[in-house]
Amino acid sequence: MNHELNELLFEIRRLQSEVEKRWESLRTQFNYTLEGHKVRFAAEVRRLHKRYKTGVFRYLILARPLSLLTAPVIYSMILPIALFDVSITIYQHICFRAYGIPRVNRRDYIIIDRHQLSYLNIIEKFNCVYCGYSNGFVAYAQEIIARTEQYWCPIKHAQRIYAAHKHYDEFAEYGDAENYRAQLTALRQALAELDNKSKTSSE
Repeated sequence: MNHELNELLFEIRRLQSEVEKRWESLRTQFNYTLEGHKVRFAAEVRRLHKRYKTGVFRYLILARPLSLLTAPVIYSMILPIALFDVSITIYQHICFRAYGIPRVNRRDYIIIDRHQLSYLNIIEKFNCVYCGYSNGFVAYAQEIIARTEQYWCPIKHAQRIYAAHKHYDEFAEYGDAENYRAQLTALRQALAELDNKSKTSSE
């Protein structure tokens, strides 16, 4: 069973590599390059993008009334998200240091770059920053919680779960009492041996 699982994991990694190659081809297709966290478009591409930009006034006129009415509710979520961000970042700095768990780098998860697109107006850019931060934060928080779970309770559930985090497949099987303690030690060691890029934090 473990051999079959290893083969599946190998296939997943191969497919991930194929996905990255596809991303590279899309960057070429749409004429942009990445320099660290900066996106670079050629000048003629930026000029072309501006032709597709919808002005703010027209954007608001064409907006559904319901969108305007619900906007304050949507934007108000930034407060609990930001509070959770501060709380979980403090948590990992204290607890991960105490237990030797590599800290999660926020910059690997919270990606804010869509505001650099010239075909978006200021409202659309703001929305993209908001969504990029919020969704990136959820992924960042999930990784912190996942590493916590791997350290303290790396056991699979009896029932299938959806959207499992990336560490879950390595967890001990539910009900495998004989091997659990050895696997717990091995999984904690695996956390400590995450590569250097994963160990550093941008905080």
